[in-house]
Amino acid sequence: MNESASPAVGPPWHRPLRGRLDELAIDSVALRGNPLNDPSVRPLWVYSPPGEVTSIELPVIYLIQGFTGQLDMWRNRSSQRLTAIELIDELFSDPSVPPCRVAMIDCWTSLGGSQFLDSPATGRYHTYLCEEAIPFVDAHYSTRAHRDHRAISGKSSGGYGAMITPMLRPDLFGGLASHAGDALFELCYWRDVPEVVRALREQYGGSYEGFFADLRGRMPWSRKEDGVLLNMWAMAAAYSADDDGTVRLPFDASTGQMIPEVWERWLAWDPVRMVPRYADALRSLAAIYIDAGTRDEFFLDLGATAFRNALGEIGIAEMHFELFDAGHMSIEYRYPVAMRYLAERISGS
Repeated sequence: MNESASPAVGPPWHRPLRGRLDELAIDSVALRGNPLNDPSVRPLWVYSPPGEVTSIELPVIYLIQGFTGQLDMWRNRSSQRLTAIELIDELFSDPSVPPCRVAMIDCWTSLGGSQFLDSPATGRYHTYLCEEAIPFVDAHYSTRAHRDHRAISGKSSGGYGAMITPMLRPDLFGGLASHAGDALFELCYWRDVPEVVRALREQYGGSYEGFFADLRGRMPWSRKEDGVLLNMWAMAAAYSADDDGTVRLPFDASTGQMIPEVWERWLAWDPVRMVPRYADALRSLAAIYIDAGTRDEFFLDLGATAFRNALGEIGIAEMHFELFDAGHMSIEYRYPVAMRYLAERISGS
């Protein structure tokens, strides 16, 4: 058969974008020599809406991923659904939506994720996002390079990053959207401690060293306990690593008994508990969007509610808060809901 005569493949396998997706890369100085020896060259994708927008200064929404997310996963497709990129393209092809660019940032680590923080155990991912990725986008595209025209959005660990990054850098971001972001740590993390302790005891002689030695010699995620063990260690690497890179667990690995001084280090990074410390930064935001599924398997609907309540306690009344009928997974259809909200609020003069 003459391949040149092959018909074009269309939906559901391929849907041409009406906008444009540029696939770029950054050789990050901040991530060179990171403790995990993860790549410092990172992909960065930028979506621009339909039309002749090359020279038009547009607001930018930064989109970040959940735990285990790496940038190419934005192309993953669930049956009979649009991919995240196709959903973004559909949204910004609507002339009623203010045009924005969407910059997709990769902060993956070989542990699964960075929580978008600087850590001596994983690397300087907060620095990478704020000091390298944002200036790169502003240098290579026509953007409205001001915090009032910049927002950040994500789900799960990405939702966590979307909550805490504007607190830490209100000079860079004027809006946030969190879909089931990690919050209220005693519910979303501590509940896994007994399972972690038992898995270490039964499979790995009570030590994470045994787990990682085993993991290096087989297919990752091939055992049911891999997820909970990796998640707990990655969170400890983000929240309670010493200056020399030593990772401190907030519990005794043989009993699960809390180590209060380490657990307090985790709680200091809980968005709910961060709100009072960063009240001025949060009150300065023009857009706050929070949602979660009512059946979220990690109880992040409760964390979302607690975050909303904490915002109310510092006098923030103007926000979008919604609980919808879903679990934690397969809620990519919520991304354009939040992006429309953000676009309408970061596009003003």
